[in-house]
Amino acid sequence: MLSGRRLDLADPSPLDIEVEDIAHGLARVARWNGQTHGDHSFSVAQHSLLVLAIFEALYPKASVEHRLFALLHDGAEYVVGDLISPFKALVGTAYKGLEERLLSAIMLSVGLTGDLAKHPQARVKRADRIAAYFEATELAGFLPDEAKRFFGTPEIPCPQDLAPLPATEIKSRFLACYLALAQELTVSQRAPLKSATR
Repeated sequence: MLSGRRLDLADPSPLDIEVEDIAHGLARVARWNGQTHGDHSFSVAQHSLLVLAIFEALYPKASVEHRLFALLHDGAEYVVGDLISPFKALVGTAYKGLEERLLSAIMLSVGLTGDLAKHPQARVKRADRIAAYFEATELAGFLPDEAKRFFGTPEIPCPQDLAPLPATEIKSRFLACYLALAQELTVSQRAPLKSATR
């Protein structure tokens, strides 16, 4: 990694994961295999911010832990890239296991439990499918009826402009969002300790 970290893909350690590396990688990984309109690729980092915005619209009372998970739900792709779903199906369970190990290590590295079963995966998947619908119709050339067959009908309007942004700009936005959530998480984790000392 650019940070100098060496990551063991077979047994990824949270100690070898840097959010700066995640932001840098995700800002340069293209969604839809790069087959999108615009002067820039629509990156996984920009997709992650869209999923978070949709997640927050669907679940306005979601905890900071759940919002942080939503932001980082595709975090493993900073290492393995964004494989399109049909290709993932062909690759099979070996890829899925690698992705899950990486994601667990990422969650531990940012202060969340590495047990993915404890995270709101179904809720994030709902937001992810809505994001995919908007990306498909606005960026990837899908007709609305075609996108609905794959991703369902979106339950909310698109909360963001989907114009693909340069990698440097989206990296900065991703990091700023992460830092805001991390600070909120730190405050929420300290709150019970403060009340207990009164």
